[in-house]
Amino acid sequence: MKKLLILPLLITTSLMTATSAYADNLSLRICEYVQANDKSRLRSFLKQNNLKIRNIYDELRCNGDNLLIFSAKSNALEVGEYIIGKLPADKVKAEIDNLSQYSAHLTEEAKAR
Repeated sequence: MKKLLILPLLITTSLMTATSAYADNLSLRICEYVQANDKSRLRSFLKQNNLKIRNIYDELRCNGDNLLIFSAKSNALEVGEYIIGKLPADKVKAEIDNLSQYSAHLTEEAKAR
């Protein structure tokens, strides 16, 4: 009886751990591409993993910042413009004050959006 209970518990635990590790790996790769200002790799990575910027933006943090602020701090202007284009206008407008501290170029792009 104990063996019947332990096996499903072990399987469930291993699946939850694997999913968490997979999500951590995804977020790390996305942050690396943003910091490197590599828009083409970021786009292809998101496409391969069926991810959209607007769906992951609220939960994903890079060094404690959201993607847009992280791109501004990293001086990743090309990726920042791409992120601004993919986000809903209300989310972009909410970040204009924070963006102005790190990047005048991205602030202007956000205002134009």
